[in-house]
Amino acid sequence: MNRQIRPAPVRKTIHVDIPPERAFDVFTKNIGQWWPKSHKVSQADLERPVIEPFNGGRWYELGVDGAQCDVGKVLAWEPPRRVLLAWQLDQDWTFDPELITEVEVSFAPEGGGTRVSLEHRNLERLGDHGEAVRKRIDSPDGWGLLLKLYSETAAK
Repeated sequence: MNRQIRPAPVRKTIHVDIPPERAFDVFTKNIGQWWPKSHKVSQADLERPVIEPFNGGRWYELGVDGAQCDVGKVLAWEPPRRVLLAWQLDQDWTFDPELITEVEVSFAPEGGGTRVSLEHRNLERLGDHGEAVRKRIDSPDGWGLLLKLYSETAAK
């Protein structure tokens, strides 16, 4: 019997016209250039998000006031092929060090560019709130918008 995961993972794929090495760097090292200031968890205005470039590194927000607010951590850093991030935000977008849902982003050569595939999974770990969180991150303002902004930056 094939059991369906509920809530289902959110999956998004786009193509960017740059090689995987550059696509990986734009997504990770240059996340502050494309991540919208409106998508933040801290009370402070967002300066930029930061993904530290190593296994076990932090994923956090840097506020314009210098404050830092954790989002998660780096579970796997494998440039230029993939990055696996722990998303440690609960249903209220509050950091929970005991909670881990995973955001895996892979970068595969395709034509003259790169196919970027994102999967946000393990949403069932949010319990009764999993489906509501899934709807938010799969909404027009969720991962689809973020990947659109990412691809626009990658095209520059």
